[in-house]
Amino acid sequence: MASTAARPASRPLNVWLCLGVPAIAAITLLLLELTSLDMDLARLFYDPVAGEFIGRHSYFLENILHDRAKQVVIAFSVFAILGFIGSFFLERLKPFKRELGCLVLSLALATSFVTPVKAVTAVQCPWSLEQFGGHETYSELLSPRPHTDKPGRCWPGGHAATGFTLFALFFVLRDRRPRLARKAFVFAFALGSVFSISRMMQGAHFFSHNVWTAIFCWLICLGAYYYILYRPASKAARVVNVEPVSV
Repeated sequence: MASTAARPASRPLNVWLCLGVPAIAAITLLLLELTSLDMDLARLFYDPVAGEFIGRHSYFLENILHDRAKQVVIAFSVFAILGFIGSFFLERLKPFKRELGCLVLSLALATSFVTPVKAVTAVQCPWSLEQFGGHETYSELLSPRPHTDKPGRCWPGGHAATGFTLFALFFVLRDRRPRLARKAFVFAFALGSVFSISRMMQGAHFFSHNVWTAIFCWLICLGAYYYILYRPASKAARVVNVEPVSV
């Protein structure tokens, strides 16, 4: 009898949804650099009388929705690592070794890319800009950075990545549990969006910073899935023909 834990063949990937939508979103963001949308949205959360963003000193936004929420996702990542290590030794986890490995790799890549990219791009946070009570000069993403002794570290959005990195769950569950995978996608998108809005309310990021983060996290998780787990029906059939059947 074949093992019920055997990996099923992957459903075909919709190239339009997986790559087309992110590509259009990226082009749209580049075009939006020609508008004042980022600034207009940031002003919605800025109190000119107080001279600061409305969520700048919010205990809930900073301590709960930022620090504690990040710790929960970190804890989840630690459990994923432990599960992957356990899959080398525990019989119950061995059939899911590739899924756990893909999950760990996706979580690691989708969060670790943020810091080095921030250092390279040196984009200023809204709260540092002259328009919002700071001392730095605003510059578009693709334009040269004005001289400053304090380069920005705000593109892409780090906290948004903490939520959007959970796109990895969608891909890990895609072949075995498609309904649950769709729920995981909605959860990751919602969590990343909540984290994004909370940081916008604090003046830490512009809208576009967080959308770029979502695009990067999606592509990273998609790439990990494609190279580690994706197994279309034709390839799955070839694997079945060469693998011994367990009895």
